[in-house]
This record gives sequence, C-alpha cells and structure tokens, in this order.
Amino acid sequence: MLSRRIFLKQGACACVSLGFAPSFLARTAYAAGGASRTKRLVAIFQRGASDGLSVVVPFGEREYYRARPGIAVARPRSGDDAAIDLDGFFGFNPRLAPLEPLWKARQLAVVHACGSPESTRSHFDAQDYLETATPGVKRTSDGWLNRYLQARRDEHATPFRAVALTPQLPRALQGPAPAVAVSDLGRFGIRAGRAGADAGASFESAYAAARDRVLNGTAREAFDAIRMLQATDVSRYRPAHGAEYPRSPFGQALRQIAQLTKADVGLEIAFAEIGGWDTHINQGSIRGQLANRLDDFGRAIAALVADLGDLMEDTVVLTMSEFGRAVSENGGGGTDHGHGNVMLAIGGGVRGGRVYGRWPGLAIEQRYEGRDLAVTTDFRDVFGEIVTRHLGVADPASIFPGYTIAPAQFPGLFA
Repeated sequence: MLSRRIFLKQGACACVSLGFAPSFLARTAYAAGGASRTKRLVAIFQRGASDGLSVVVPFGEREYYRARPGIAVARPRSGDDAAIDLDGFFGFNPRLAPLEPLWKARQLAVVHACGSPESTRSHFDAQDYLETATPGVKRTSDGWLNRYLQARRDEHATPFRAVALTPQLPRALQGPAPAVAVSDLGRFGIRAGRAGADAGASFESAYAAARDRVLNGTAREAFDAIRMLQATDVSRYRPAHGAEYPRSPFGQALRQIAQLTKADVGLEIAFAEIGGWDTHINQGSIRGQLANRLDDFGRAIAALVADLGDLMEDTVVLTMSEFGRAVSENGGGGTDHGHGNVMLAIGGGVRGGRVYGRWPGLAIEQRYEGRDLAVTTDFRDVFGEIVTRHLGVADPASIFPGYTIAPAQFPGLFA
C-alpha cells in the first residue's frame, strides 16, 4: 500500500492544517449559489528587511542626502534616474514606476515610519513577531492571519480559503484553521515519482478504505480540493488587460494568486513572499541588487492589479518587511539592520494617493537609538484597520492578543 509519506513529502501541496470542516462539496455548492461578495487580502512579505528609505524616498529631508552620499536616490526632476514625486516630500524609487499609475488613481497608499515596538534586529525574531503580531513574545503558537480565519469561521469555506504560494506554510498562516501552501498550481496533486498517474488513485483508495472516519473525511476533502482546482484548467490561464508578470518566482506566485481568484474557488487570504532585501553591501540606488528587487516587486504587483481588474474592488494588497535599514549607509556601500520601514496598501476601498503616518525626521536626535528611522505607526494598527474595515471583523481582540486595537490609532487607510 502506498505510504502516506508520498503525499506529505513529494506532493506539490502542503496541507498543514487538516481541519477541513465536513461536507466540502455541499459547502461549495452553497457558496456558489448565494454567498455575499468575498473580501480578499493578498499579503506580500519582503523577507530580508527592505530599505524603506530607498523604496519611498524622503527627498524633502536634507539629512537623507547627508547620511547617504553614495546610495541616495536623486531628487525629482534631476534626471531620468530621479525619484518619482508623490507629494512634494516623498517619492517612489524610479524602479517602482509601474506603481505610479496606481498612486495617481488613488488606489495605492503608503504608510511610512511603520514597524514594531520590539527593538530586535534579528531577522528570525522580527519575522516571527510580525507574522504572529505579538512583538517580543516567542511562545505564540499561531499566526495573525490564521487567528483571523479562526475569528471569522465560515461553514461554507472551501479548502482554498487561505493559500500561500510558497514551498512551506508561512508563520502568519500556521494554526488550527485550515490553510494550504502550494508552490505550483500546475503540480497541485499527488506526485509519486515512477508510480505516475496511478499513485493518486491508489492513494485515494487506501484512504477510502480507512476505518477512521475523521481521517477518511479529511483525505476525501483533500482530493476534492485537487479535483476542484484541476477542473479550472490552470495550465490554460491567460492574464487579462495586458498584464505581464515577470518570469521570476515572485511574479509567477502573483500570477497564480490571480488564477485562484478568478477560478472562484473561495480564496479569501493569499500570501506571497519575495526575498533578497538584506543589502549590507553594494546596495545601490536605482541600479544594483536593490533596484533589481524593486523592479521585480513593482512589475509583479502592477501586473496582479491589472489582471484582477474589477476584482480589485474587493481585494487589498498589503506589503510588509520585518524591519527597515539604518539611515546612514555603511562603509560597504550598503545599509545595516534598522527599525522603521514602509508598507504599501493597494486596492479595495483604500484611500490612496496619500502617505500615512507621522514622519519623525532623520536628524540624529530624531532617529531611533541615534541610527534608525523611528517607528510612529505600530504595524498592528495597519493590520487591525484592514481586518476591521476591509475584512469586516467586528471584534479583533482575539486576533491581536495583548494589544488593544483602537480606531483612533489606525493610519486612516479606509474611509
């Protein structure tokens, strides 16, 4: 009999939580027939600590240019490589030009000087704190997105309610609520090497014969999910509205999020990530390793928004990174681990065309610990505003344990 290990180790799908509620097919039929419009969140993690001061440039701050003589992005209207003026003080890195139309259309908002009250400069700890939304607490067992799924229980949810386009389920989605990680929709299913196509059928038959009714139900629903996705024929997907995704892993992840959204399989929470932001040396400004990341980042997000079209009315794209980078460049032409950073929010009801958050300034006496951009907006207030005003949770207390979510502290991304 085929081993269960085939599914867990060789499958392109990783079902970390096996708590699918029963009667999946009945739920799906109900949802297709009469459920209200689903609000969606696409969370994008920039792993490695992106340099927010090079993403959204404070060109109106003189200290920015004094602190970064070699890597600062030039002021607007000073050449082709200059910052893209947003509001007379802040500007996009020119490699984010694909996002400028979204800013002008007031679909994109910026939250600057945003981050965690925790002072750690450890990637591991800071990512954990951000994904659990419990800064300074290492014992948290579940992620904030999973707690959202728990708080908004949906008896009609499909196995694709929460999907990460990643090789492993991210910390933010780990927990009791069902969530799926899949790196390639085209390979979603059972893979067993030489066993070939017979593996899936044999594996399903083995579970069907199981005496344990709970396990049997879980297995059946996993196969129902596979059939559901295969029925959408993802291999023939063509992006709409002229959207062109980068061929990078990040670009293809966002392309597949668009596929799932349009396939109407019940997607509510999507997660994607892009690494390579730890620019200690040779960071560059409008060329180099940071610029290459921004090019991939900006083009992929612009393609997703274009591809989804009117579906963006019910979708918010939120970008985040574990912390920012030091204000001053270092001797290697890069930047060291910092504190405050920038988030972007795009889409459904976002009051775009504005930079939110109180700007603390970059003078040495204004910096956090004399070296970093200070945090003036707690990242949980951004998460909290999206959870309440976009996703519609009336009481978010269980999602943010140990922290009081108060509308007065929200950045103001939604009317």
